[in-house]
Amino acid sequence: MAEREIWRWSAAETARAIAERKVSAEEVTAACLARKAQANPALNAVVVDLSDQALAAARAADAAQAAGATLGPLHGVPVTVKINVDTAGQANSNGVVGLANLIAPSDSPVTANFRKAGAIVVGLTNTPEFSLRAFTSNALHGLTKNPWDPEITCGGSSGGAASSIAAGIGCIAHGNDIGGSLRWPAACCGVATVKPTLGRTPAYNESAASERPPMAQLMSVQGPIAREVADVRLGLAALAQRDPRDPWWVPAPLEGPPPPRPIRVALAKLPDDLEADAEVMGLVRRAADHLADAGYAVSEVEVPDVTGTWQLWSDLISTEIVTVQLEAMKALGSSDTLGAITGLLGMANIFDHAGYIQAMAFRARRLREWLLMLEDYPVILAPVSVQPTPAFDADLKGDAAVYRFFHNDLRFVGAISVLGLPVATTPAGLTAKGHPVGVQLIASRYREDLALDAAAAIEAKVGVLARTLWARS
Repeated sequence: MAEREIWRWSAAETARAIAERKVSAEEVTAACLARKAQANPALNAVVVDLSDQALAAARAADAAQAAGATLGPLHGVPVTVKINVDTAGQANSNGVVGLANLIAPSDSPVTANFRKAGAIVVGLTNTPEFSLRAFTSNALHGLTKNPWDPEITCGGSSGGAASSIAAGIGCIAHGNDIGGSLRWPAACCGVATVKPTLGRTPAYNESAASERPPMAQLMSVQGPIAREVADVRLGLAALAQRDPRDPWWVPAPLEGPPPPRPIRVALAKLPDDLEADAEVMGLVRRAADHLADAGYAVSEVEVPDVTGTWQLWSDLISTEIVTVQLEAMKALGSSDTLGAITGLLGMANIFDHAGYIQAMAFRARRLREWLLMLEDYPVILAPVSVQPTPAFDADLKGDAAVYRFFHNDLRFVGAISVLGLPVATTPAGLTAKGHPVGVQLIASRYREDLALDAAAAIEAKVGVLARTLWARS
Protein backbone atom coordinates (compact mmCIF):
# COMPACT_ATOMS: atom_id res chain seq x y z
CA MET A 1 0.00 0.00 0.00
CA ALA A 2 2.82 2.40 0.83
CA GLU A 3 4.07 2.41 -2.77
CA ARG A 4 0.78 3.82 -4.06
CA GLU A 5 -0.43 7.37 -3.76
CA ILE A 6 -2.93 7.79 -0.94
CA TRP A 7 -5.81 8.76 -3.22
CA ARG A 8 -5.54 5.37 -4.92
CA TRP A 9 -6.22 3.45 -1.69
CA SER A 10 -9.52 1.71 -1.11
CA ALA A 11 -11.80 2.79 1.73
CA ALA A 12 -10.82 -0.32 3.68
CA GLU A 13 -7.10 0.34 3.20
CA THR A 14 -7.53 3.98 4.15
CA ALA A 15 -9.46 3.27 7.34
CA ARG A 16 -6.96 0.62 8.37
CA ALA A 17 -3.93 2.84 7.73
CA ILE A 18 -5.45 5.65 9.80
CA ALA A 19 -6.43 3.29 12.62
CA GLU A 20 -2.88 1.92 12.69
CA ARG A 21 -1.48 5.50 12.72
CA LYS A 22 0.45 4.94 9.50
CA VAL A 23 -1.14 8.10 8.15
CA SER A 24 -3.35 10.80 9.63
CA ALA A 25 -6.87 11.72 8.59
CA GLU A 26 -5.56 15.16 7.67
CA GLU A 27 -2.94 13.67 5.35
CA VAL A 28 -5.57 11.49 3.69
CA THR A 29 -7.95 14.40 3.27
CA ALA A 30 -5.22 16.61 1.82
CA ALA A 31 -4.31 13.87 -0.67
CA CYS A 32 -7.96 13.53 -1.68
CA LEU A 33 -8.34 17.26 -2.15
CA ALA A 34 -5.17 17.39 -4.24
CA ARG A 35 -6.56 14.62 -6.46
CA LYS A 36 -9.83 16.53 -6.75
CA ALA A 37 -7.96 19.65 -7.81
CA GLN A 38 -6.14 17.60 -10.44
CA ALA A 39 -9.02 15.51 -11.85
CA ASN A 40 -12.25 17.40 -11.24
CA PRO A 41 -11.78 20.40 -13.59
CA ALA A 42 -12.03 18.11 -16.63
CA LEU A 43 -15.04 16.24 -15.23
CA ASN A 44 -17.16 18.67 -13.23
CA ALA A 45 -18.21 15.80 -10.97
CA VAL A 46 -17.85 17.50 -7.57
CA VAL A 47 -19.72 20.79 -7.87
CA VAL A 48 -19.72 22.01 -4.26
CA ASP A 49 -16.26 22.25 -2.70
CA LEU A 50 -16.12 21.50 1.03
CA SER A 51 -12.33 21.54 1.33
CA ASP A 52 -12.12 23.87 4.33
CA GLN A 53 -14.79 21.98 6.28
CA ALA A 54 -13.18 18.66 5.33
CA LEU A 55 -9.74 19.66 6.58
CA ALA A 56 -11.24 20.96 9.83
CA ALA A 57 -13.14 17.68 10.28
CA ALA A 58 -9.99 15.67 9.55
CA ARG A 59 -8.02 17.59 12.19
CA ALA A 60 -10.82 16.98 14.67
CA ALA A 61 -10.75 13.28 13.77
CA ASP A 62 -7.03 13.11 14.42
CA ALA A 63 -7.45 14.90 17.75
CA ALA A 64 -10.18 12.47 18.78
CA GLN A 65 -8.01 9.51 17.85
CA ALA A 66 -5.08 10.94 19.83
CA ALA A 67 -7.39 11.32 22.83
CA GLY A 68 -8.28 7.62 22.67
CA ALA A 69 -11.76 7.90 21.17
CA THR A 70 -13.40 4.82 19.70
CA LEU A 71 -12.99 5.00 15.95
CA GLY A 72 -15.84 4.53 13.53
CA PRO A 73 -15.50 2.11 10.61
CA LEU A 74 -14.87 4.98 8.17
CA HIS A 75 -12.75 7.12 10.49
CA GLY A 76 -10.92 9.66 8.31
CA VAL A 77 -12.15 8.16 5.02
CA PRO A 78 -13.02 10.83 2.38
CA VAL A 79 -16.52 10.57 0.90
CA THR A 80 -18.87 12.66 -1.23
CA VAL A 81 -22.61 13.31 -0.97
CA LYS A 82 -24.99 13.91 -3.87
CA ILE A 83 -26.44 17.43 -4.01
CA ASN A 84 -30.05 16.19 -3.81
CA VAL A 85 -29.88 15.29 -0.12
CA ASP A 86 -29.43 17.66 2.79
CA THR A 87 -25.99 18.59 4.06
CA ALA A 88 -26.39 21.21 6.77
CA GLY A 89 -25.56 24.73 5.62
CA GLN A 90 -25.36 23.76 1.95
CA ALA A 91 -27.92 24.20 -0.81
CA ASN A 92 -29.99 21.14 -1.69
CA SER A 93 -30.41 22.46 -5.21
CA ASN A 94 -31.17 19.16 -6.94
CA GLY A 95 -29.46 20.75 -9.93
CA VAL A 96 -32.16 23.42 -10.29
CA VAL A 97 -31.29 27.11 -10.68
CA GLY A 98 -34.42 28.14 -8.78
CA LEU A 99 -33.36 26.03 -5.80
CA ALA A 100 -29.80 27.32 -5.63
CA ASN A 101 -30.53 29.03 -2.31
CA LEU A 102 -32.49 26.21 -0.67
CA ILE A 103 -30.15 25.83 2.29
CA ALA A 104 -30.42 22.61 4.27
CA PRO A 105 -31.07 23.28 7.98
CA SER A 106 -29.76 19.86 9.04
CA ASP A 107 -27.92 16.80 7.78
CA SER A 108 -29.94 14.14 6.00
CA PRO A 109 -29.59 10.60 7.42
CA VAL A 110 -27.09 9.95 4.63
CA THR A 111 -24.77 12.76 5.65
CA ALA A 112 -25.34 12.15 9.35
CA ASN A 113 -24.57 8.43 9.08
CA PHE A 114 -21.40 9.07 7.10
CA ARG A 115 -20.26 11.48 9.80
CA LYS A 116 -21.20 9.04 12.60
CA ALA A 117 -19.03 6.43 10.92
CA GLY A 118 -16.13 8.89 10.98
CA ALA A 119 -16.09 9.74 7.27
CA ILE A 120 -14.93 13.13 6.00
CA VAL A 121 -17.30 14.79 3.51
CA VAL A 122 -15.08 16.51 0.92
CA GLY A 123 -17.72 17.74 -1.52
CA LEU A 124 -21.15 17.42 -3.10
CA THR A 125 -21.60 15.74 -6.48
CA ASN A 126 -23.62 16.74 -9.51
CA THR A 127 -27.04 15.52 -10.60
CA PRO A 128 -29.42 16.42 -13.45
CA GLU A 129 -32.26 18.81 -12.71
CA PHE A 130 -34.77 17.23 -10.31
CA SER A 131 -32.51 14.12 -10.46
CA LEU A 132 -34.84 12.91 -13.18
CA ARG A 133 -32.69 12.46 -16.28
CA ALA A 134 -30.30 9.56 -16.82
CA PHE A 135 -27.72 12.06 -18.12
CA THR A 136 -25.97 14.39 -15.68
CA SER A 137 -26.21 17.99 -16.80
CA ASN A 138 -28.08 21.01 -15.48
CA ALA A 139 -28.31 24.75 -15.95
CA LEU A 140 -26.93 25.43 -12.47
CA HIS A 141 -23.70 23.43 -12.43
CA GLY A 142 -23.28 22.26 -16.03
CA LEU A 143 -22.32 18.94 -17.61
CA THR A 144 -20.50 16.16 -15.79
CA LYS A 145 -18.22 14.07 -18.03
CA ASN A 146 -17.29 10.42 -18.02
CA PRO A 147 -13.60 9.94 -17.12
CA TRP A 148 -13.34 7.07 -19.62
CA ASP A 149 -14.48 9.20 -22.56
CA PRO A 150 -15.92 12.74 -22.48
CA GLU A 151 -18.13 11.97 -25.48
CA ILE A 152 -20.21 9.33 -23.66
CA THR A 153 -22.48 9.92 -20.70
CA CYS A 154 -21.39 9.34 -17.12
CA GLY A 155 -25.00 8.27 -16.51
CA GLY A 156 -27.47 9.72 -14.08
CA SER A 157 -28.80 10.78 -11.92
CA SER A 158 -25.85 9.94 -9.64
CA GLY A 159 -23.47 10.77 -12.48
CA GLY A 160 -21.29 13.10 -10.45
CA ALA A 161 -20.89 10.43 -7.79
CA ALA A 162 -19.85 7.70 -10.23
CA SER A 163 -17.57 9.96 -12.28
CA SER A 164 -15.75 11.22 -9.19
CA ILE A 165 -15.22 7.75 -7.75
CA ALA A 166 -13.89 6.36 -11.02
CA ALA A 167 -11.46 9.30 -11.21
CA GLY A 168 -10.15 8.66 -7.68
CA ILE A 169 -11.86 11.54 -5.88
CA GLY A 170 -12.75 10.08 -2.48
CA CYS A 171 -13.23 6.45 -1.52
CA ILE A 172 -17.03 6.17 -1.33
CA ALA A 173 -19.70 8.31 -2.96
CA HIS A 174 -23.34 8.56 -1.98
CA GLY A 175 -26.04 8.27 -4.62
CA ASN A 176 -29.71 7.39 -4.81
CA ASP A 177 -31.88 5.32 -7.12
CA ILE A 178 -35.53 5.53 -8.13
CA GLY A 179 -35.16 4.31 -11.70
CA GLY A 180 -31.53 3.28 -12.08
CA SER A 181 -29.73 6.33 -10.69
CA LEU A 182 -27.13 4.24 -8.85
CA ARG A 183 -26.83 1.30 -11.24
CA TRP A 184 -26.71 3.14 -14.58
CA PRO A 185 -23.95 5.66 -13.74
CA ALA A 186 -21.92 2.95 -11.97
CA ALA A 187 -22.10 0.87 -15.16
CA CYS A 188 -21.19 3.86 -17.35
CA CYS A 189 -18.16 4.72 -15.22
CA GLY A 190 -16.90 1.21 -14.48
CA VAL A 191 -17.46 1.19 -10.72
CA ALA A 192 -19.56 -0.82 -8.25
CA THR A 193 -22.70 -0.03 -6.30
CA VAL A 194 -25.69 -1.53 -4.56
CA LYS A 195 -29.29 -0.39 -4.77
CA PRO A 196 -30.50 -1.45 -1.33
CA THR A 197 -33.89 -2.86 -0.39
CA LEU A 198 -36.52 -0.30 0.52
CA GLY A 199 -36.04 0.43 4.22
CA ARG A 200 -32.39 -0.60 4.40
CA THR A 201 -30.93 2.94 4.34
CA PRO A 202 -32.84 5.83 5.93
CA ALA A 203 -33.65 9.02 4.03
CA TYR A 204 -35.14 12.40 4.89
CA ASN A 205 -34.64 16.02 3.80
CA GLU A 206 -35.76 18.70 6.23
CA SER A 207 -35.43 21.20 3.38
CA ALA A 208 -38.22 19.50 1.39
CA ALA A 209 -41.46 21.47 1.14
CA SER A 210 -43.61 18.32 1.27
CA GLU A 211 -43.45 14.55 1.53
CA ARG A 212 -42.89 12.54 -1.64
CA PRO A 213 -45.82 10.69 -3.27
CA PRO A 214 -46.36 7.00 -2.41
CA MET A 215 -44.52 5.23 -5.22
CA ALA A 216 -41.58 7.60 -4.98
CA GLN A 217 -41.34 6.61 -1.32
CA LEU A 218 -41.53 2.90 -2.23
CA MET A 219 -38.92 3.04 -5.01
CA SER A 220 -36.32 5.62 -3.95
CA VAL A 221 -33.33 4.33 -1.97
CA GLN A 222 -29.94 5.68 -0.86
CA GLY A 223 -26.74 3.75 -1.52
CA PRO A 224 -22.95 3.81 -1.87
CA ILE A 225 -20.82 3.85 -5.02
CA ALA A 226 -17.20 2.70 -4.82
CA ARG A 227 -14.43 1.31 -6.96
CA GLU A 228 -14.40 -2.05 -5.16
CA VAL A 229 -17.22 -4.27 -3.95
CA ALA A 230 -15.66 -4.51 -0.47
CA ASP A 231 -15.93 -0.72 -0.16
CA VAL A 232 -19.57 -0.84 -1.27
CA ARG A 233 -20.18 -3.15 1.69
CA LEU A 234 -18.47 -0.70 4.05
CA GLY A 235 -20.51 2.16 2.69
CA LEU A 236 -23.77 0.22 2.94
CA ALA A 237 -23.10 -0.69 6.57
CA ALA A 238 -22.48 2.97 7.40
CA LEU A 239 -25.52 4.30 5.56
CA ALA A 240 -27.85 1.61 6.93
CA GLN A 241 -27.76 2.86 10.53
CA ARG A 242 -31.09 3.78 12.09
CA ASP A 243 -32.52 7.27 11.81
CA PRO A 244 -35.93 7.87 13.44
CA ARG A 245 -36.85 10.45 10.80
CA ASP A 246 -37.44 7.72 8.22
CA PRO A 247 -40.58 5.64 8.95
CA TRP A 248 -39.62 3.10 6.27
CA TRP A 249 -36.31 2.13 7.90
CA VAL A 250 -36.10 -1.56 8.86
CA PRO A 251 -33.65 -3.04 11.41
CA ALA A 252 -32.74 -5.96 9.15
CA PRO A 253 -29.38 -7.74 9.54
CA LEU A 254 -26.81 -7.08 6.83
CA GLU A 255 -26.03 -10.81 6.55
CA GLY A 256 -28.65 -13.54 6.09
CA PRO A 257 -28.56 -17.33 6.32
CA PRO A 258 -26.53 -19.06 3.61
CA PRO A 259 -28.59 -20.59 0.81
CA PRO A 260 -28.06 -24.20 -0.30
CA ARG A 261 -24.88 -24.81 -2.27
CA PRO A 262 -24.16 -24.44 -5.07
CA ILE A 263 -26.03 -21.16 -5.19
CA ARG A 264 -28.27 -21.12 -8.23
CA VAL A 265 -28.04 -18.08 -10.50
CA ALA A 266 -30.57 -17.24 -13.20
CA LEU A 267 -29.07 -15.56 -16.24
CA ALA A 268 -32.12 -13.60 -17.37
CA LYS A 269 -33.32 -14.33 -20.90
CA LEU A 270 -33.87 -11.23 -22.98
CA PRO A 271 -37.36 -10.41 -24.24
CA ASP A 272 -37.65 -11.25 -27.93
CA ASP A 273 -38.20 -7.63 -28.95
CA LEU A 274 -35.05 -6.26 -27.29
CA GLU A 275 -32.38 -4.99 -29.68
CA ALA A 276 -29.20 -6.02 -27.90
CA ASP A 277 -25.61 -5.29 -28.86
CA ALA A 278 -23.60 -8.49 -29.36
CA GLU A 279 -20.43 -7.16 -27.71
CA VAL A 280 -22.31 -5.93 -24.63
CA MET A 281 -24.18 -9.19 -24.24
CA GLY A 282 -20.94 -11.10 -24.72
CA LEU A 283 -19.57 -9.36 -21.64
CA VAL A 284 -22.76 -10.16 -19.72
CA ARG A 285 -22.39 -13.83 -20.63
CA ARG A 286 -18.74 -13.72 -19.64
CA ALA A 287 -19.87 -12.46 -16.21
CA ALA A 288 -22.11 -15.53 -16.01
CA ASP A 289 -19.08 -17.68 -16.83
CA HIS A 290 -17.13 -15.98 -14.03
CA LEU A 291 -19.88 -16.92 -11.60
CA ALA A 292 -19.84 -20.50 -12.83
CA ASP A 293 -16.05 -20.61 -12.38
CA ALA A 294 -16.57 -19.37 -8.81
CA GLY A 295 -18.87 -22.30 -8.02
CA TYR A 296 -22.30 -20.87 -8.77
CA ALA A 297 -24.79 -22.99 -10.72
CA VAL A 298 -25.78 -20.74 -13.62
CA SER A 299 -28.75 -21.37 -15.92
CA GLU A 300 -30.37 -19.16 -18.53
CA VAL A 301 -33.95 -18.66 -17.34
CA GLU A 302 -37.06 -16.72 -18.27
CA VAL A 303 -37.81 -14.10 -15.61
CA PRO A 304 -41.30 -12.77 -14.78
CA ASP A 305 -42.55 -10.38 -17.50
CA VAL A 306 -39.72 -7.85 -17.70
CA THR A 307 -41.62 -5.78 -20.24
CA GLY A 308 -44.82 -5.54 -18.21
CA THR A 309 -42.88 -4.82 -15.04
CA TRP A 310 -40.98 -2.03 -16.80
CA GLN A 311 -44.27 -0.56 -18.03
CA LEU A 312 -45.62 -0.63 -14.48
CA TRP A 313 -42.61 1.42 -13.34
CA SER A 314 -43.05 3.90 -16.16
CA ASP A 315 -46.80 4.29 -15.57
CA LEU A 316 -46.64 4.72 -11.80
CA ILE A 317 -43.74 7.16 -11.63
CA SER A 318 -45.13 9.21 -14.52
CA THR A 319 -48.62 9.38 -13.01
CA GLU A 320 -47.14 10.78 -9.80
CA ILE A 321 -45.05 13.32 -11.70
CA VAL A 322 -48.06 14.55 -13.66
CA THR A 323 -50.31 14.64 -10.58
CA VAL A 324 -48.12 16.36 -8.00
CA GLN A 325 -44.81 17.53 -9.50
CA LEU A 326 -45.13 18.61 -13.12
CA GLU A 327 -46.30 22.19 -12.56
CA ALA A 328 -43.34 22.96 -10.29
CA MET A 329 -40.99 21.34 -12.79
CA LYS A 330 -42.40 23.48 -15.59
CA ALA A 331 -41.88 26.59 -13.50
CA LEU A 332 -38.28 25.77 -12.53
CA GLY A 333 -36.89 23.43 -15.18
CA SER A 334 -34.72 24.26 -18.18
CA SER A 335 -35.90 23.59 -21.73
CA ASP A 336 -33.59 20.57 -22.05
CA THR A 337 -34.94 18.99 -18.89
CA LEU A 338 -38.55 19.69 -19.77
CA GLY A 339 -37.99 18.12 -23.17
CA ALA A 340 -36.54 14.99 -21.58
CA ILE A 341 -39.45 14.86 -19.12
CA THR A 342 -41.92 15.11 -22.00
CA GLY A 343 -40.26 12.08 -23.57
CA LEU A 344 -40.38 10.21 -20.27
CA LEU A 345 -44.09 10.93 -19.77
CA GLY A 346 -44.80 9.97 -23.35
CA MET A 347 -43.81 6.37 -22.59
CA ALA A 348 -46.45 6.01 -19.91
CA ASN A 349 -50.12 5.46 -19.33
CA ILE A 350 -51.20 8.30 -17.04
CA PHE A 351 -53.74 6.80 -14.64
CA ASP A 352 -56.86 8.23 -13.12
CA HIS A 353 -57.44 7.59 -9.40
CA ALA A 354 -58.85 4.11 -9.90
CA GLY A 355 -56.12 3.14 -12.35
CA TYR A 356 -53.40 4.33 -10.00
CA ILE A 357 -54.80 2.33 -7.09
CA GLN A 358 -55.19 -0.77 -9.23
CA ALA A 359 -51.63 -0.46 -10.55
CA MET A 360 -50.22 -0.09 -7.04
CA ALA A 361 -52.15 -3.17 -6.02
CA PHE A 362 -50.91 -5.10 -9.05
CA ARG A 363 -47.33 -4.26 -8.06
CA ALA A 364 -47.71 -6.69 -5.14
CA ARG A 365 -48.54 -9.54 -7.53
CA ARG A 366 -45.57 -8.78 -9.74
CA LEU A 367 -43.22 -8.55 -6.74
CA ARG A 368 -44.57 -11.87 -5.45
CA GLU A 369 -43.68 -13.51 -8.76
CA TRP A 370 -40.10 -12.25 -8.56
CA LEU A 371 -39.78 -13.23 -4.90
CA LEU A 372 -40.92 -16.77 -5.67
CA MET A 373 -38.35 -17.01 -8.44
CA LEU A 374 -35.66 -15.77 -6.05
CA GLU A 375 -36.52 -18.68 -3.74
CA ASP A 376 -35.29 -21.03 -6.50
CA TYR A 377 -32.56 -18.74 -7.84
CA PRO A 378 -31.18 -16.57 -5.01
CA VAL A 379 -29.37 -14.37 -7.55
CA ILE A 380 -30.58 -13.17 -10.95
CA LEU A 381 -27.95 -11.87 -13.38
CA ALA A 382 -29.17 -9.27 -15.89
CA PRO A 383 -27.64 -6.50 -17.99
CA VAL A 384 -27.73 -2.89 -16.90
CA SER A 385 -28.01 -1.81 -20.53
CA VAL A 386 -28.20 -4.03 -23.59
CA GLN A 387 -26.51 -1.33 -25.69
CA PRO A 388 -23.17 0.49 -25.45
CA THR A 389 -23.08 3.68 -23.40
CA PRO A 390 -24.57 6.50 -25.48
CA ALA A 391 -23.49 10.12 -25.95
CA PHE A 392 -23.85 12.59 -23.11
CA ASP A 393 -26.92 14.18 -24.74
CA ALA A 394 -28.67 11.11 -26.14
CA ASP A 395 -31.95 11.87 -24.35
CA LEU A 396 -32.21 15.26 -26.06
CA LYS A 397 -32.81 13.83 -29.53
CA GLY A 398 -36.60 13.65 -29.33
CA ASP A 399 -39.29 11.50 -27.74
CA ALA A 400 -38.48 8.44 -29.83
CA ALA A 401 -34.87 8.47 -28.63
CA VAL A 402 -36.00 8.73 -25.00
CA TYR A 403 -38.42 5.85 -25.46
CA ARG A 404 -35.81 3.64 -27.09
CA PHE A 405 -33.28 4.38 -24.37
CA PHE A 406 -35.56 3.57 -21.43
CA HIS A 407 -37.74 0.88 -23.02
CA ASN A 408 -35.04 -0.96 -24.94
CA ASP A 409 -31.63 -0.22 -23.50
CA LEU A 410 -32.52 0.04 -19.78
CA ARG A 411 -35.62 -2.14 -19.63
CA PHE A 412 -34.17 -4.42 -16.95
CA VAL A 413 -33.22 -1.38 -14.84
CA GLY A 414 -36.71 0.16 -14.79
CA ALA A 415 -38.34 -3.20 -14.20
CA ILE A 416 -36.36 -3.86 -11.05
CA SER A 417 -36.87 -0.29 -9.83
CA VAL A 418 -40.60 -0.73 -9.28
CA LEU A 419 -40.10 -3.91 -7.22
CA GLY A 420 -37.89 -2.48 -4.47
CA LEU A 421 -35.50 -5.44 -4.65
CA PRO A 422 -31.79 -5.07 -3.86
CA VAL A 423 -29.37 -5.03 -6.79
CA ALA A 424 -25.58 -4.96 -6.87
CA THR A 425 -23.89 -3.61 -9.99
CA THR A 426 -20.32 -4.36 -10.95
CA PRO A 427 -18.26 -4.01 -14.12
CA ALA A 428 -18.24 -6.95 -16.53
CA GLY A 429 -15.38 -5.58 -18.61
CA LEU A 430 -14.57 -3.10 -21.37
CA THR A 431 -15.77 -2.89 -24.95
CA ALA A 432 -13.35 -2.70 -27.85
CA LYS A 433 -13.67 1.10 -27.60
CA GLY A 434 -12.58 0.93 -23.97
CA HIS A 435 -15.96 1.75 -22.46
CA PRO A 436 -17.16 -0.05 -19.30
CA VAL A 437 -20.14 -2.43 -19.29
CA GLY A 438 -21.94 -3.31 -16.05
CA VAL A 439 -24.23 -6.10 -14.89
CA GLN A 440 -26.99 -6.30 -12.30
CA LEU A 441 -27.05 -8.97 -9.57
CA ILE A 442 -30.59 -9.06 -8.19
CA ALA A 443 -31.45 -10.73 -4.86
CA SER A 444 -34.42 -11.10 -2.56
CA ARG A 445 -35.48 -8.49 -0.02
CA TYR A 446 -32.74 -7.58 2.46
CA ARG A 447 -30.28 -10.00 0.84
CA GLU A 448 -27.85 -7.39 -0.39
CA ASP A 449 -25.17 -9.74 0.95
CA LEU A 450 -25.95 -12.37 -1.70
CA ALA A 451 -25.95 -9.79 -4.50
CA LEU A 452 -22.64 -8.35 -3.30
CA ASP A 453 -21.09 -11.82 -2.94
CA ALA A 454 -21.89 -12.51 -6.59
CA ALA A 455 -20.58 -9.08 -7.60
CA ALA A 456 -17.34 -9.78 -5.73
CA ALA A 457 -16.94 -13.09 -7.57
CA ILE A 458 -17.19 -11.27 -10.91
CA GLU A 459 -14.84 -8.52 -9.71
CA ALA A 460 -12.27 -11.18 -8.77
CA LYS A 461 -12.09 -12.13 -12.46
CA VAL A 462 -12.57 -8.72 -14.11
CA GLY A 463 -10.46 -6.71 -11.69
CA VAL A 464 -10.96 -3.14 -10.43
CA LEU A 465 -11.46 -1.20 -13.67
CA ALA A 466 -10.56 2.18 -12.17
CA ARG A 467 -6.95 1.02 -12.01
CA THR A 468 -7.02 0.45 -15.76
CA LEU A 469 -8.42 3.95 -16.21
CA TRP A 470 -5.68 5.48 -14.06
CA ALA A 471 -2.99 3.60 -15.96
CA ARG A 472 -4.11 5.36 -19.15
CA SER A 473 -3.44 8.83 -17.74
